[in-house]
This record gives sequence, C-alpha cells and structure tokens, in this order.
Amino acid sequence: MMDGVDPGIVDDIHQVVSQVKDVKGITEIRVRWLGHRLYAEVNIAVDSGLSVKEGHEIAVNVRHKMLHCLDYISNAIVHVDPLGESGEIFHRLPEHEPAATHVNFH
Repeated sequence: MMDGVDPGIVDDIHQVVSQVKDVKGITEIRVRWLGHRLYAEVNIAVDSGLSVKEGHEIAVNVRHKMLHCLDYISNAIVHVDPLGESGEIFHRLPEHEPAATHVNFH
C-alpha cells in the first residue's frame, strides 16, 4: 500500500533497511501520508534462533537508521518475523478477511 507516495521512497527505505546488521530479509514496506507527515511500516526477517530481546534490538536499530537516514520519515514501525516465515502471508487469518464467507451446514 503506498497512498500516493513516490515509489522511489520505497526503494530508499529498502536500501537503508537492508544495510542494518542482522536483517536477513525485507518482506513488506508500506508508506503512507497522515496529514503532512510520512509514516512507514516495514516487515523484516531475522535469524529464527535469536531471542525476543535480540530481535527487538534489531528492530530498534532499523527504526533508528530509517529516522536518521531518511529525514522525510516522521515515524516508522518495524515488525520482526523469523527467517522463512516472514511477511503477510504468514499472518493471514482467512476467517477475518473481507472476502471470507462462513457457511453453517447445521
């Protein structure tokens, strides 16, 4: 989802995030305008053997790098997934998606 954001911004974010130590992959980047401020959400993959604390530290480093290097970003949210299970496809709940239909045969 890009809400009218220049695709070059997404490329810039990808480049900056990929330079952060221990980021093994980037599965989604979402950028949107909220008023006159630009917000970003990034899903990253890290080694699945890391502790929650280690994964959190990587996310903090990613957010810091984004805010430091991309001065047009007002805020960033970083979601951490284990490598091999990263991205929205692993977070889907089909029964809660708009197109889901529930048929009760009882």
